[in-house]
Amino acid sequence: MTKPQTDIEIAQNTKMQHISDIAKKLNIPEDDLEMYGKYKAKLPLSLIDEGKIKQNHLVLVTALTPTPAGEGKTTTSIGLVEGLNKIGEQAVAVLREPSLGPVFGIKGGAAGGGYAQVVPMVDINLHFTGDFSAIEKANNLLSALVDNNLQSKTRNLGIDPRTIVWKRVMDMNDRALRHITIGLGGTTNGIPREGGFNITPASEVMAILCMAENFEDLKNRLGNIFIGFTFDKKPVYARDLKAENAMAILLKDAIKPNLVQTLEGNPAIIHGGPFANIAQGTNTILATKMGLSLSKYVITEAGFGADLGAEKFLDIKCVSGSLKPEAIILVATIRALRHHGGAPKEEYNTPSIERVEKGFENLEKHIENMKLYGINPIVAINAFPSDTKEEMELVQQKCNELGVKAVLADGWAKGGEGMTDLAKTLAEEIEQKTAEFKPLYDWNAGLKEKIETIATKIYGAEKVSYSKKAEKDLKTIESLGLSHLPVCMAKTQKSFSDDPMLIGRPKGFTVTIREFEYAVGAGFIIPILGNMMRMPGLPSVPASENMFIDNEGKISGLS
Repeated sequence: MTKPQTDIEIAQNTKMQHISDIAKKLNIPEDDLEMYGKYKAKLPLSLIDEGKIKQNHLVLVTALTPTPAGEGKTTTSIGLVEGLNKIGEQAVAVLREPSLGPVFGIKGGAAGGGYAQVVPMVDINLHFTGDFSAIEKANNLLSALVDNNLQSKTRNLGIDPRTIVWKRVMDMNDRALRHITIGLGGTTNGIPREGGFNITPASEVMAILCMAENFEDLKNRLGNIFIGFTFDKKPVYARDLKAENAMAILLKDAIKPNLVQTLEGNPAIIHGGPFANIAQGTNTILATKMGLSLSKYVITEAGFGADLGAEKFLDIKCVSGSLKPEAIILVATIRALRHHGGAPKEEYNTPSIERVEKGFENLEKHIENMKLYGINPIVAINAFPSDTKEEMELVQQKCNELGVKAVLADGWAKGGEGMTDLAKTLAEEIEQKTAEFKPLYDWNAGLKEKIETIATKIYGAEKVSYSKKAEKDLKTIESLGLSHLPVCMAKTQKSFSDDPMLIGRPKGFTVTIREFEYAVGAGFIIPILGNMMRMPGLPSVPASENMFIDNEGKISGLS
């Protein structure tokens, strides 16, 4: 029996087209491309056309509450683009950039899978066009300026080191850097204080890049980054350190979206990469608008389950960027339904009608949630070899009872050919013009009202409680005049609740707001539910251990 090809082997065996040929499919002149070799290019912001944006169709791909391995949103998104182009529609994928931390940690590659991938897969998963590096440098420049100011004798702002909330970042899972002491070794080495590192996707600079509407807006948002307080309780922002222009200089190329291609030679735009459990979990507004300026269909995704990425995409990104999605694809796997039905990890691939039926409660809640936004979702059943016909038919039957279409998505095994049914269903849904997108809450509502709306309507919580620290933070937020901002909930991706052990569709639970962070530059308030970490750790057996590079530079194990 022939051994199946791995994701990376499929990608390496694909003959890629020159990126200028991919650009022609979007009517982009070659002179507008900033080439990064033969197969990658930066796109100038001048290609964004607000008039064309409103003529084309924005489609969000999200998912039910995932298992640790994920349920294939990126694979489905890319496969759907292949399927749409195969039935004669013009479509482009607009996706996030992978983070090196998960790539070398628990996930491996994150550029799709099987025959639904974006390429060059290795480049995209590694340093790509340097966007993450630029974000890291801009973040750490601000950190250096803060610590330099603490010991400055000429321009000292009087920052109280105990109140500094700004951390350094690096794009690698390194738990040893979560809490550190800096400035040791004498007066020439800075002022000793407690500090720490976040992972680069958790940087507010990443969130700002993804929310910025143009370069001027980027600079203004960078200047609005909150640092801490002075000894006399006055807030200090990055603009007080005159940091915004220098930071923006480091981001002058990173702000431009990246053009690559799918395995079948269709265009894909990849830009930005915030996590969805601690940030907004979607690509940049600029990349989404770029796609809508160039293509009839834009297929984009939001991280983790719909209670996280989709909620933030719809309530924060779409409202901020004046975007109007016309359809939602809700990815489900039989594997995840078995998990939510009580299957232990070692039995995720063991067929069980009973577990799938019980686990369907989780998918049902996500379907109900998407309908709250005025959009009837389409369920994409992302196919796995262990799925049985009876299990899939059960899911389709239950979806039909809820007035929702459920379509088999077989992009991993068959590429675009396995996604034409989903593509046709999507095109028909959009043609009917039944979607009337509306956000869940008004930004101008009170902070507690916004939080409780999300917690009760999206998560299904009975109530919300606030710690003493959270109540104190609320008063600070109000004193800073930030109550009008939307909320970006930091919560476990493993459950609707703030308890990762409560799988399925928990009821009657309370979510607890432990504390708040405020991303003033990005433009949202972050309630922290439970013990959320902004610097992940590596698993006991990291994905890096199974990677190999030979003398010719050919890489294996990156999938």
